[in-house]
Order: sequence, then C-alpha cells, then structure tokens
Amino acid sequence: MSEFLGIDTSNYTTSAALYNDISGEVFQKKMLLPVKKGEAGLRQSDAVFHHTRQLPLVCGEVLDKADAIEAIGVSVKPRSQEDSYMPCFLSGNTAAELISHALGVKVYKTSHQLGHIAAALYSAGKTELMTERFIAFHVSGGTTECLFCTPDDNSIINAEIFSSSLDLKAGQAVDRTGIMLGLDFPCGAELEKLALKSDKKYSLRPVMKGTDCCLSGVENKCRKMLEDGLAPCDIAAYCLSFICASIEAMTETALSELGDIPVVYSGGVMSDSIIRKRLEERFGAYFAEPEFSCDNASGVALLASEMHKRGI
Repeated sequence: MSEFLGIDTSNYTTSAALYNDISGEVFQKKMLLPVKKGEAGLRQSDAVFHHTRQLPLVCGEVLDKADAIEAIGVSVKPRSQEDSYMPCFLSGNTAAELISHALGVKVYKTSHQLGHIAAALYSAGKTELMTERFIAFHVSGGTTECLFCTPDDNSIINAEIFSSSLDLKAGQAVDRTGIMLGLDFPCGAELEKLALKSDKKYSLRPVMKGTDCCLSGVENKCRKMLEDGLAPCDIAAYCLSFICASIEAMTETALSELGDIPVVYSGGVMSDSIIRKRLEERFGAYFAEPEFSCDNASGVALLASEMHKRGI
C-alpha cells in the first residue's frame, strides 16, 4: 500500500487527507475555523491560533487510518508565486515537518491553489490533464482567478494567472451579501438555499475590464435591493447570478485567446449548484464535487504522490 498524507491550513479550514495511489481512494477530515457571528473573516493571528488547536484533532483522525505513509504533502503558501505568503500556512508546514521527522519520510511542498486544482481534477476523474494544457478557475473567498495551466517538471502543474477580479473576490461578495441578510459565515451554502427559493431570472451584464472582472458593484446593488424591501431570496439570486455572469465572461475570453482546451472549476464558490449548472451547460466544463471544491487537503496529497513518483 502506498499512502500520502496531505495537510492544508487555509484561512478558514484545517484539513488533512490520506491518498492511496494504488486504489485511488481518499480519506479526508477538515474543521472550519470558528468565526464570530456577524463577522466576515479572521485575522491571520487568530487563524494560526485555531489551526494550532485543530491540527492534532484533524491529523490524528487521518493518521489513525494510515498503514504506511510514503511521503507528506503540504501547502505552504496561497499561490505558487515567490512573493505569495500568508502566516496561516506556517501551521500546516510545521505539522508536516514534525510528522516527517517522526516517520522518516519526505515532505513535498506546494501551494493552496495548486491543491485546489489537483483536488478538482481528482474529483472530476480528470487527473490525466496534469500532463496537458487546460484552463482552471480558482474561485473562493480570497481568490477569483482564471489560470492557464501547463505541465511543470518541478511542481507538476504550472498555473499562470490569465485573468482575475480587480476588486472584490467572489467568495467575499457571497459572504458580505449573506451577512447582510443575517446568514452565518461562511455564507455560501445558506445563500444558495435562499437563492433556490427565488423565481427571479436575471439577465446581467458583468463589469469587465479587458480579460478581468469587477465584482464590488454586486455588494452595493444587493444592499440597495435590501433597503428597497426586496425579498432576501431574490437578493441572494441576484448575487449568485452576477458572479456566474462574470465567471462566464471570463471563461469566454480565456477560451477565445487560449484555444479550445478543457476548463476546470475549483474553489468553494464553484460548489454552488446554481453557478455549476449554468457553466456546465454552457461550456461542458469539469467541476469538483462540493467536498473537493471547498478547502481540502486531498489535492495536496495527490500532488505529493505525483512529485514522489517523478522524483521531484
């Protein structure tokens, strides 16, 4: 049995996963970081504190399932760029180094973003795309980016930013609208349930600047709708429709300029069924199942397996 441990400590979730590269099975555990009601996020110092408390619980459950860990993968920064940094990833890196010394195995370091992309490929049954050119979207609370992905000898996947949101990120728009409507953070799942109650159909023109989108207007529009007394379900539907229209426009531009290549959507916002249905119908794209869309360590474990096999 060949098993690979993955660890990811994002700004809102403590995650660990065990990937068996023979059976292809994944066992994962995760815990959301606690956020006070009415607040839309955490300071990095608080995130590090909560990861430090939660890592023994999350990693302990996964390690109890392990027979023989071959190597460990860990996300050590948000993106693969040199200047990419967030303190919360130090928690996972420290845990990975300690476990590696205890077990006498190697640690393979990657980024949170590449972990998301790999998890989406795994969930969609398209891991072979790691050796091809494809477009990947990473859409979450901290990122709304379209990435041009190509094979890479050092990191398995080279993800170059093709376009992004110039202001508010999609997940921020979702959470701020949700909190405005009295929902608990993170608001994605509750906002989706609310939107599904609406019978409104919005035909929206996204705000684009070249290949990039702008999302800050959606928060202002939703606040105005609330002040005007519109139903919360209709406000939720508007928010998700605007985000979807923006991602759709970004996808169209990417396909036009990069060619007719596969498209993969990853990140917590892409677990929304309303957005997924529209983009699947339009582009025939690949999506991760919700448990692999939201923050998780499965992709990090998969990347560790690939790097180990290739001797990176």
